[in-house]
Amino acid sequence: MDDRHMDRQLNVHTGGEQMGFHASMHEHRFEVTPYAWLQALFQHHPLAGAGRLVDFGSGKGRLNFYAHQLFGTPSSGVEVDPSLHEAALRNLKNLKGNPHIEFCNGYAQDYRIRSDDRWFYFFNPFSDPVFMKVVGRILRSVAEYPREVDIILFYPSIEYIDFLERRTAFELFKEIPLPDNAGDPREKFLVYRLPLWD
Repeated sequence: MDDRHMDRQLNVHTGGEQMGFHASMHEHRFEVTPYAWLQALFQHHPLAGAGRLVDFGSGKGRLNFYAHQLFGTPSSGVEVDPSLHEAALRNLKNLKGNPHIEFCNGYAQDYRIRSDDRWFYFFNPFSDPVFMKVVGRILRSVAEYPREVDIILFYPSIEYIDFLERRTAFELFKEIPLPDNAGDPREKFLVYRLPLWD
């Protein structure tokens, strides 16, 4: 699946590279997930049922737009870089249809987890301490509004995995390899699920 072709189909521009670096050492550079890899993710892990998708480090909004195209999934994108956030808002204006998508410009650890947020996507957007704070907010939300939630990691860091497996009740639910795996064992999606306990 060609990225430019899919962008044209959606009437958005989500590619390119980040210019410069973040001011904080906790924020990582913008990298976009290729559509072909998102297609593999959603073939193996469709967003079925009610709930919202949250992309932490959403860049120009590709994941949000593509999930809406496939499933009609409402979503939020959280992006700290103002220029990327502005690009996402421009894309949202051009998107066909009437999507339930919102973009927030700010720090991930300040994002208020909604009671219907169900899928949380991370492509190593920030440092381990920030990830831990965000997961803590997810867990507090689930304690207040019990529901099944998934954390989806792409190209996961060892530290993210170790934290989820050793210090939370999240369990590895699914491992999804890339269609054109280049041999790097980290090039995959991992889905961690927090089951809804009876």
